[in-house]
Amino acid sequence: MSNNRSVAFHTLGCKLNFSETSTLSRQLEQEGFEKKAFTDKADVYVINTCSVTENADKECRQLVRRIQRRAPESFVVITGCYAQLKPKEIAEIPGVDLVLGAAEKFNLIQHLSSLTKGDEAKICSCDIETVSGFNASFSVNDRTRTFLKVQDGCDYSCSFCTIPMARGKSRSDSIENVVKQAKSLAENGVQEIVLTGINLGDFGKGGDGGKKHNENFFELVKALDHETNIPRYRISSIEPNLLTNEIIEWVANSKSFMPHFHIPLQSGSDTVLKLMQRRYNSELYADRIKSIKKVMPHACIGVDVIVGSPGETEAYFKESFDFIHALDISYLHVFTYSERAMTKALDIKPIVPITVRNERNKLLRNLSYQKQQYFNAQHFGETRPVLFESVKQKDPNDIAMLEGYTDNYIRITTPFREEWSNKIVDWKIS
Repeated sequence: MSNNRSVAFHTLGCKLNFSETSTLSRQLEQEGFEKKAFTDKADVYVINTCSVTENADKECRQLVRRIQRRAPESFVVITGCYAQLKPKEIAEIPGVDLVLGAAEKFNLIQHLSSLTKGDEAKICSCDIETVSGFNASFSVNDRTRTFLKVQDGCDYSCSFCTIPMARGKSRSDSIENVVKQAKSLAENGVQEIVLTGINLGDFGKGGDGGKKHNENFFELVKALDHETNIPRYRISSIEPNLLTNEIIEWVANSKSFMPHFHIPLQSGSDTVLKLMQRRYNSELYADRIKSIKKVMPHACIGVDVIVGSPGETEAYFKESFDFIHALDISYLHVFTYSERAMTKALDIKPIVPITVRNERNKLLRNLSYQKQQYFNAQHFGETRPVLFESVKQKDPNDIAMLEGYTDNYIRITTPFREEWSNKIVDWKIS
């Protein structure tokens, strides 16, 4: 392995995965590896997987096949949630050399040193119940925006979800360490940090062998606001039952936390929410939306929804659709339910046909488009701060463009100007 000094990464799934991939990439670059694009020839390919949907599993297999065609002599490493859940299944994919579970992901360098091409795939995994450590990570693709992982794992037991089996128990960094990282990122010119985690609002549970931090997410938000100079923070996603009124009030008056929330709903039907084993009902969810809009009428609110889960009859879907339609929200992320091994949802009936799931997905995506257009139109004529990216984009006519987002997450695109790159500019929305 000593002569193999180039590596390429590919990430499937959530923002948390992107932050971890970025950290792994920096670790290998510090060891002398040259980072290459995934479409180039490299000595080592690392695929950081997701297993939330069946498509993520399929995509992993497709990526391995492409590598085999492009560079059959290269080493292929699979890590992430899929690797923790089904290590033996992955090890049997032709071309895979190393499978790293949740506890071994950040020991990639040590494992690479002992690899020999042509040997049987090596599996380095463990019982997820034994995973208790927290590995800090952040993504830096450019100076503009960074995804900073502050929490990992989940203690919830939603009937459709494999994440607790793939990520382990809820655990997090300490406020002291997060503040230290944020200060370091500020020194490197980062303008916006997106706080990420599997169950972000559950921040505060120890990540050092079970030792309790006795901290919580609200205390983290206050510390970052008071003690760092990052111009912008965003909360990536937070469960409605963990989004307290004190957090909402703080964001409303914060100097750096943006008026933008992403709050998973999954269904607007209380019957389906019970089948999903969610920890709230539609009344609580609607109350959170009202609380936000009362103090921040301009706030952007994104919502996760799953369609076609077992037990979602036509009547329950209509109930969910009508509930979402009535909410004062800005956009939806719509997911089509897919069966996952070892989940309780497999025992719930009736099963929704795939064609019906897809139809419901389209209906909600159309609703999302309408919500987004209405939200944007509400702010036409206003002047709001826009953080423009530090990289050029190309439009269909091959014209260099800048893209950025207002504080309340309205996307703005304009012809490229160097002086606006990685800068916050007051912008009249039209």
